Amino acid sequence: MHWREGYIAVDWGTTNRRAYRMGAAQSSAMFEDDKGVMSVPPGGFPQAVAEIRQRLGDLPMLLAGMVGSNRGWHAAPYVACPAGLDEIAAKVRWVDDRTGIVPGVAQRSASSPDVMRGEELQAIGALADGLVAADALICHPGTHTKWIAMKAGRIETFRTVMTGEIFALLAAHSILADAMRGQATGGAQFAAGVREALGGEPLLSALFRIRARRLLGDGAEDAASRASGILIGSEVAAALAEFGPHRVAVIGRPALCKLYGAAIELAGGESFSIDGADAFLAGMTSLTEVLE
Repeated sequence: MHWREGYIAVDWGTTNRRAYRMGAAQSSAMFEDDKGVMSVPPGGFPQAVAEIRQRLGDLPMLLAGMVGSNRGWHAAPYVACPAGLDEIAAKVRWVDDRTGIVPGVAQRSASSPDVMRGEELQAIGALADGLVAADALICHPGTHTKWIAMKAGRIETFRTVMTGEIFALLAAHSILADAMRGQATGGAQFAAGVREALGGEPLLSALFRIRARRLLGDGAEDAASRASGILIGSEVAAALAEFGPHRVAVIGRPALCKLYGAAIELAGGESFSIDGADAFLAGMTSLTEVLE
């Protein structure tokens, strides 16, 4: 298959999907919507994929992310760590001769089992673009944040942290919900929360103190930012303790990368940000070069 003549790259997650038309022979185009895998009805994936081609062209397609999970279209088995571009390319699940699903990566360890789908392409893309070294520590913040240790250009090990999901649950269903309205920002309250976590304050106690301060008359703080700082600070402290001092590459959406970068710097580390969409497309480009 001649990928250079044009193809469609799809990042298909649980709640959203982004699709891009790629190739020198095609004009640049993309779209993003909320038709994640959980919104596709049983038997609805062929039509959902056809819709992508209707919008971007009748081209070969590579899909990555949760579309390859047991909740997606077709299960694309995980590649075991350590995993690099060649191992991932060899395990692409071909639905037909023009449509492939990229496998995820698994850490098959009795003491620290873990899985990822989609983030592996962003890590490989950042490496291919020369934005990270062959030995690097990558943080991919999100609902389920990934900390990825690269060694010799391959994903050596990684850890998933449910920070984003816990924040969402606190904001929607906890005793803090009324106070946690609005978006978390990287201001003084976020920094104060990070410092609490870095100082060793137990996570669950620090979170409850948000409520206690409000009940005792100090209700001026930005509770969403304070809670975000406590959660992210706790995560960063654990990750830097586990993986050691590194200049951390933070890959994802700019606003969230900014929060993580601030927390890493408050913890005494260094960081730099990489746009997640750019890294994903670089990873897809590298994959097609191996599949060519």
